Amino acid sequence: MGTLYIVATPIGNLEDITIRAIKTLFTVDYIACEDTRKTGQLLKTLKDKYKEALIHLEGVRMHSFKVEESAKRLISYYDEIEFKRVPEIIELLQNNKNVALVSDSGTPLISDPGFKLVRECIRRNIKVVSIPGPSSVIAALTSSGLPPNNFLFLGYLPPKKQKRINLLKGLQHFVIPSDPPVGGESRNLSADIHPTIIFFETPHRLKGSLEDLQEVFGNIEIVIARELTKIHEEVWRGKISTAIKYFGKAKGEIVILF
Repeated sequence: MGTLYIVATPIGNLEDITIRAIKTLFTVDYIACEDTRKTGQLLKTLKDKYKEALIHLEGVRMHSFKVEESAKRLISYYDEIEFKRVPEIIELLQNNKNVALVSDSGTPLISDPGFKLVRECIRRNIKVVSIPGPSSVIAALTSSGLPPNNFLFLGYLPPKKQKRINLLKGLQHFVIPSDPPVGGESRNLSADIHPTIIFFETPHRLKGSLEDLQEVFGNIEIVIARELTKIHEEVWRGKISTAIKYFGKAKGEIVILF
């Protein structure tokens, strides 16, 4: 029986990848990925940058460095075809093939496909191993200044306004907004009696989601982390009303916390 490896990949900065992740990607028989082109480029970049180190790692196969061989190992795996790919990958695993699961960036399954595959592996007693690494959720939380011990991650909010409103209203019974440290001010942690709420948003839906957040919770202080680990990384703190104006034409990967 093979093993399914859940491999975290960089969310922006290539140097955030772990040695264990690199070794896994170059030793498994197959890699299930959201976009074979992006993962193929990642493998090529890793090969170019770390080949001298890789050849000394136990189990790394030299043919894995060849572009044509790497392409043969890639299996497309995204939401629309997940139902089709799960039995195919299970069959590979049952035939003693090792498979790595990666997303386009960050940790698989976190607002990315893979949950159904992991559940099916567990149901069939196939070993599942996590290769931990970059996560925009944890990166945003630890740099936000908000309480990290208790948090709730919502993934992406619903695209439809009324569904977003309903979801946010459902949080009101245990969320009492409190201000994050802004401008160097201290924070009274004893006053924080609710979990930090975290969600992803796309640039074109950001304004609408911020307006809905303000409608439900008022003009509270929030944190917006954008393009984490990349050249234009930004962690912004302030009132929702100011954020709506400031992020009028935001770009990149966005994480909102309050």
